[in-house]
Amino acid sequence: MVKKKTAFVCSDCGAEFARWQGQCSECRAWNTVTEFRVPSVKAPPRSTAMAGYAGMVDAKVQTLDEVNLESLPRFSTGFKEFDRVLGGGVVPGSAILIGGSPGAGKSTVLLQTMCLLAQSMNTLYVTGEESLQQVAMRAHRLGLPTNKLRTLAETNVETICQLALQEKPSIMVIDSIQVMHMSDVQSAPGSVSQVRESAAYLTRFAKQNQVAIFMVGHVTKDGSLAGPKVLEHCIDCSILLEGSSDSRFRTLRGNKNRFGAVNELGVFAMTGQGLKEVSNPSAIFLNRGEEQTPGSLVMVIWEGTRPLLVEVQALVDYSQLANPRRVTVGLEQNRLAMLLAVLHRHGGLQVADQDVFVNVVGGVKVSETSADLALIVALVSSFKNYALDRQLVVFGEVGLGGEIRPVPSGQERLKEAAKHGFKRAIVPNANKPKEPIEGMEVVGVNSLSEALEALF
Repeated sequence: MVKKKTAFVCSDCGAEFARWQGQCSECRAWNTVTEFRVPSVKAPPRSTAMAGYAGMVDAKVQTLDEVNLESLPRFSTGFKEFDRVLGGGVVPGSAILIGGSPGAGKSTVLLQTMCLLAQSMNTLYVTGEESLQQVAMRAHRLGLPTNKLRTLAETNVETICQLALQEKPSIMVIDSIQVMHMSDVQSAPGSVSQVRESAAYLTRFAKQNQVAIFMVGHVTKDGSLAGPKVLEHCIDCSILLEGSSDSRFRTLRGNKNRFGAVNELGVFAMTGQGLKEVSNPSAIFLNRGEEQTPGSLVMVIWEGTRPLLVEVQALVDYSQLANPRRVTVGLEQNRLAMLLAVLHRHGGLQVADQDVFVNVVGGVKVSETSADLALIVALVSSFKNYALDRQLVVFGEVGLGGEIRPVPSGQERLKEAAKHGFKRAIVPNANKPKEPIEGMEVVGVNSLSEALEALF
């Protein structure tokens, strides 16, 4: 009789151990290591035409110069913003994970995409969280063509792949990976072992049969994808759909992409007919008031392969508390604390007794360092109650020594600002263009003191 193999897995990080232990040695969490039976290795079904795909049968060793460098075949999703995030379109045989908070629009954008693609290719929409009636009601409410989209309500991964082998779709949606399960895995759907084995099984099926698979993933309270970290490792592309409940705009950001650039950003607007793509995101983020107020400034950030103009707002006010507050929305709080120290040391401005509030308009999350100089200028503007010119744009990285460091793609940022009507720019001296930009005055600065002197 074959002895059943067991393993001990941490439910938080997915680390495996040979025996049970109270604390996970990887993520340091307590009481998260649980036992489960290791399923027997089962290969997903594949068509006879794809029996030798990816060297499964006739594998051979070859040098890099023998590899075919022809571009990967792609097909469009019907949304230019979606294609941008994917790197130019959907690659056949790829496994794509799209996550987001409840109500962000994950199922909506995939249903729109599948209904459009169903008019020209075989598609299959698998739902495990909703009934087929609910999916049909949403499609009719959005006014989508439903006559050719094939749908399936199932949560067993083996059954789904067997039926998909009969349907032969070019693209398939799994909504969602957290409710899928495999018969050989003795744990509840949504557990670490079920999510890991189901995702691995579906990924192998996609590679062997040249079927592009979209998997919908849930997120935790802190905004990260739920499930084991290996889930993000085994798939080809990881996308996060972000957006607050009080805003109609949604941002689609690529966190991992084997077929294109990461951190690519696509912007959508939620309407009564579903998600509509926004072709010029800078225009919606620059919807400013008639009167210019102190602490408001426009900066140019780089998202993926394009520049983006967004407004940063700062409010510096006297604090009644022993420990003044430092609140950021859309920016990293630790970086704000560092820039305040640089401002004190090299800018001669002390705000230790002031509350500091910073906000990036439009719900955009800024992680790159090109926003440093714009943030400091906005803080000084609010502290001095001095309104800046509406036609001013600022970008640049600030070092701990007060120096202004250059940022990548400076020329493209300035051209994007000039296209939107900005007349003056404060940039790092190394990013100052050799040839003048028509209609724009570009001032290059080397230090924080030079920048503040040029503005105030």
